[in-house]
Amino acid sequence: MDEDIKYQVLINDEEQYSLWPVDQDVPAGWRGTGTEGTKDHCMSYVDEVWTDMRPRSLRERMAAGQQD
Repeated sequence: MDEDIKYQVLINDEEQYSLWPVDQDVPAGWRGTGTEGTKDHCMSYVDEVWTDMRPRSLRERMAAGQQD
């Protein structure tokens, strides 16, 4: 990832995050969070909001007592 590139933070339906160059089309299954900027800025945002790395579906199953 190049420091000169402007990034955006994406999220998918499983509430997993990714950085993506602003000038490229967002891949299927992902949507923007509204956060854009340098790699460091975007990574700081992801570090702040993505506190549980488990996919949403797994968190829901575990909360319901249906552990795999």
